[in-house]
Amino acid sequence: MNYPMRSHSKINHRNNSKPILQDNSLSKGLRTLAFLLFTSLFFITSLKADDLPPRPFPPRLVNDLAGIIDPYAIIQLEQKLVAFNDTTSTQIAVVTVPSLCGYDIADFTDRLAEKWGVGQKGKDNGVMILVKPKNNEGNGYVRISVGYGLEDVITDAVARRIIEKEMIPYFRQGDYTKGIMAGTEVIMNLSSGKFKAEDYIGGDPNAAIGIAIFIIILGGIFLMRFLFSPFAIGRSSSFWPMIVLMNMFGRGGHKGKWDNFSSGSGWFGGGGSSFGGFGGGSFGGGGASGSW
Repeated sequence: MNYPMRSHSKINHRNNSKPILQDNSLSKGLRTLAFLLFTSLFFITSLKADDLPPRPFPPRLVNDLAGIIDPYAIIQLEQKLVAFNDTTSTQIAVVTVPSLCGYDIADFTDRLAEKWGVGQKGKDNGVMILVKPKNNEGNGYVRISVGYGLEDVITDAVARRIIEKEMIPYFRQGDYTKGIMAGTEVIMNLSSGKFKAEDYIGGDPNAAIGIAIFIIILGGIFLMRFLFSPFAIGRSSSFWPMIVLMNMFGRGGHKGKWDNFSSGSGWFGGGGSSFGGFGGGSFGGGGASGSW
């Protein structure tokens, strides 16, 4: 009597085990699929990270990976930026690349600046200027990425104006050296406090001074005419206004509306010290981009 019961119990046990084995197989398959997806994403992310240029060694502030800057200008600009770093602790890195490796220019530059750690840790006073020249890959691009600590000084609007007024006009002519030098000079002057952002955006800060000088000289001419005879002043009355006008409007040389910002004061030029390395600054997306 007990045999059939044992046999029936054994059969029921086998029947009940089949769904359990199927569930375990399904769960194992899902875990394997999830692992493969995670691994794929990991390698994709790793490849994207490898697309960014490594931190330069020995450390340098000017890294012309695209070969578009005049060699002598690279030496001069490196010295200026090292001296500027030593004087103000603000780090300005200039980078040129032949390709963005599929990145958006803003994403590429922000990631690179963060990876290199441009600026001082805690101060976040770094700026990265990145230029991708116009080539067979397509349009040229430029980006100014600003660290957290300088976003109030070099606002997005200021960065955009530097790109549009100081840099891209040169880039359109194929003169990357002058465009980079001009943009860098403005950033140095603004971040050091030599000029204020509102002056740069609002108008030429020397315009009012020039008008005042013109009025003073013109007033002096009328005063001389009043004090001296009409004959003595008659031959010279048209001379000084012409000289003043020539001095105000006849300056050759620059290259744009903001020559007082990018003329190169020499405050931070020269110096033979070497760059000690990036300080670990952080970036949060501040800055602007442009293309041509």
